[in-house]
Amino acid sequence: MTMSESNWVSGINAVLELLKQNPQSARRVLLKRNREDNRLNAVRNLAKAREIELVELDAKELYRVYSQVHQGVAVELARAERSPSQGGWEEFLAQLKGLEAPPLLLVLDGITDPHNLGACLRSADAAGVNAVIIPKDKAVGVNATVRRVAAGAADTVELFVVSNLSRALTQLKEQGVWLVGTDDNAGSGLYEQDLRGAVALVMGSEGRGLRRLTKEKCDFLISIPMAGAISSLNVSVATGVLLFEAVRQRRNQP
Repeated sequence: MTMSESNWVSGINAVLELLKQNPQSARRVLLKRNREDNRLNAVRNLAKAREIELVELDAKELYRVYSQVHQGVAVELARAERSPSQGGWEEFLAQLKGLEAPPLLLVLDGITDPHNLGACLRSADAAGVNAVIIPKDKAVGVNATVRRVAAGAADTVELFVVSNLSRALTQLKEQGVWLVGTDDNAGSGLYEQDLRGAVALVMGSEGRGLRRLTKEKCDFLISIPMAGAISSLNVSVATGVLLFEAVRQRRNQP
């Protein structure tokens, strides 16, 4: 059996959220046999309740089918990597101005490490963002590693994969969304930036940061003040810092 990582979700938290939020995407659930664990029992019960095929295997058999880190459980997906349609994106854009509160969006410009994308999705879920936007090309998609690191957030966060990120940014601006990008050399700091309105935080890729065209689309460029010897943060850590500064400002606004 040939295993494609994008066809699987593993890890207890990620599997539990998948079965709660998106059970129709699960083809079958693999469980490690004779392992008594309350959370694995919860997976077992959810799979049965959703009428999803449940296969219990011993450790060697499970490793033979799925050799990645799994915590005793893995789900084979009925379809491969999640990739929302462009039609869904257009509908989302049309709804932006009608939201009760100003939207908070996260744009990830070419994240290539699945661990970073998973961590960004988890932070996005915790911060209550309205959507995450990622490019289709030259970036990692939502694979098994992303889902495991996201601990379920890959199935709870509204995620759009766009074929042309520059055009998507223009469309956001046309809907009244301000684009706030990050740049280590920006003259303005995070804590001086007003993030209370309709805002999309735009994060660059590991290493090179924002691409030139993406940077030119941004209305504001900001940096995170650094007090130590290290000049920058990992992109997933920086994303968390920006998102929760936006959350803080919005909660404290008059």
